[in-house]
Amino acid sequence: MTADRKILLIGAAAAIGVLAGGALFLTLQGGTDTSGCSNSAVAGGMDSFGTEFTLTRQDGQRVTSAEVFDRPSLLYFGYTFCPDVCPLDSARNAEAATLLEESGKEVQTVFVTVDPRRDTPEILADYTSLFSDDMIGLTGSDEEIAAVNKGWRNYYKANDEEDQEYYLVDHMTNTYLVMPGEQTVEFFSRDTPPEQMAETVACYMDAAT
Repeated sequence: MTADRKILLIGAAAAIGVLAGGALFLTLQGGTDTSGCSNSAVAGGMDSFGTEFTLTRQDGQRVTSAEVFDRPSLLYFGYTFCPDVCPLDSARNAEAATLLEESGKEVQTVFVTVDPRRDTPEILADYTSLFSDDMIGLTGSDEEIAAVNKGWRNYYKANDEEDQEYYLVDHMTNTYLVMPGEQTVEFFSRDTPPEQMAETVACYMDAAT
């Protein structure tokens, strides 16, 4: 990792969160889901989120969605060059996972890039290590990343028309709870605190036992 990149990531982790561009088309509705763990729902139901995939992990290994989601997982779509939102959200997700682990519940965090051109496995390894030794980073071809994002209805767009090196990427900032069996059951907006996230995840885990 270059010195400039380290400075960027360290500064980003301390930055004040600003919502990244991108249209949020998840429609929040009142009500409670069948597990009693959430007070929100999404148009079409959470069953419509997710897809099978094969992507490249930060260690260079190709892995399937079944291999990734072998335990409750907090799934986030972002990119390593993101100056503010992604580092803060990744740190929040890692903190929620730590809170759950402290209460005896095993949860992992998963980071899927929306910028496969720059986010090589090596770059993802550097990035994920800043937040957790257990965070999984995933990349792939443009087509593979597009398919995964489509599966989770995630909007993203690279603003690279004028700059092919230091461009930013608009993207949604939801975190999804994916249970073993590749079932997406909940999502969290970026203003959800880690304590609330951990409480909700624990509820789903208890309901599944």
